[in-house]
Amino acid sequence: MTGIDRNDDRMAHPQNHAYTDAAGSSSTGTAADALGISRRELDKRLSSYDYELPKEQIAQTPLSKRDSSRLLVVDSVSHHTNSIFSNLPQCLKPGDLLVLNNTRVIPARLYGRKPTGAPIELLLLEERQEHCWLALVKPGRRLKPGAKIIFEAHQPPTSSSDTGDIPPLLPLTATILARDEATGGRLVEFEVPPGASLAALLEQYGEIPLPPYITDSQALPEQYQTVYAQTAGAIAAPTAGLHFTPELLEQCRERGIKQAYVTLHVGVGTFRPVEVDDVTDHKMHGEWLEVPAATVAQIREAKAAGGRIIAVGTTVVRALEGAAAGGELQPFSGKTELFIYPGYQWRVVEGMITNFHLPRSSLLMLVSAMIGRERLLDLYREAIACSYRFYSFGDAMLILPEAFTSY
Repeated sequence: MTGIDRNDDRMAHPQNHAYTDAAGSSSTGTAADALGISRRELDKRLSSYDYELPKEQIAQTPLSKRDSSRLLVVDSVSHHTNSIFSNLPQCLKPGDLLVLNNTRVIPARLYGRKPTGAPIELLLLEERQEHCWLALVKPGRRLKPGAKIIFEAHQPPTSSSDTGDIPPLLPLTATILARDEATGGRLVEFEVPPGASLAALLEQYGEIPLPPYITDSQALPEQYQTVYAQTAGAIAAPTAGLHFTPELLEQCRERGIKQAYVTLHVGVGTFRPVEVDDVTDHKMHGEWLEVPAATVAQIREAKAAGGRIIAVGTTVVRALEGAAAGGELQPFSGKTELFIYPGYQWRVVEGMITNFHLPRSSLLMLVSAMIGRERLLDLYREAIACSYRFYSFGDAMLILPEAFTSY
């Protein structure tokens, strides 16, 4: 890939410049050739998914205008362009289908105390049955079955729009039922007062959990939700969708770019790095998803008309490919533990919008399965040199079908 001169005008005005990748420029590939190690073997090594990122390029706060983020458009196996997200409609074609994840992040982080006064922190992971959740508890070592937790309100009740009266703050307590061996978490049963809903109580007692690498953010809760968030259940946002505005979605529709929706409740796995040396041994945390029949019909119709299926985010990729695990896309509701890494054979997805991901993460491996690990890391290095913002509140990448590589 071509080098970057930090004094080059491209650094000041990167949105309109295109680049051609020089074949064979990857330092990783050169090292592999010198050592006689095949790329397939390197693709299995966890250490192959490392890269250096300056701390200041980890975005701590979202941009005030969602679609003003930068967009790295990867439009062939050897070419890419710097743009901005508001140009997305011009990067796609009439007849293309954007598939978006309409999950909504819940106020999953709770703070409370034991009857002794000792502080307790909970991160809700998934609902097992009514009022019963699997949660990570800190500190959890001494919380045995039967232990009580008394929660502290994060948001006070608001006044009724009809009367102006402020309702009383209802109490929220919970009991530890058991330890979950698979996650190290706890099964927690909430005591919900008669006539109240746990969802409403969570709005008062809980807060939106931000990723651990966001340490100094003034973001409002709604800024960590997509503008089309609808179905509550995620503990992290499908961040590729954070760049969309209602106006941009309408511009896509006016250009003939249609939209369809799936639901995948992003779980704790999004925070957990891959820790095995051979990435093919990694086991994904299960996440609940739904691909409705209407979306399957839209995808089939778009493909039949020559349109391309563009997934908005890695969660949509996993939802669609998980629903096609039997060989053909079908309506699906249930859990997926699908782990996509280089060598994966694509069934549904033909392009993707995605943010820039953490080193050694399963998300980085998923994107590597599309365009190749070496090229992806080269693009990341260039994005770093061009001062792109990384991770959840950062900039985005558009990968078009022409950029996919065969394995």
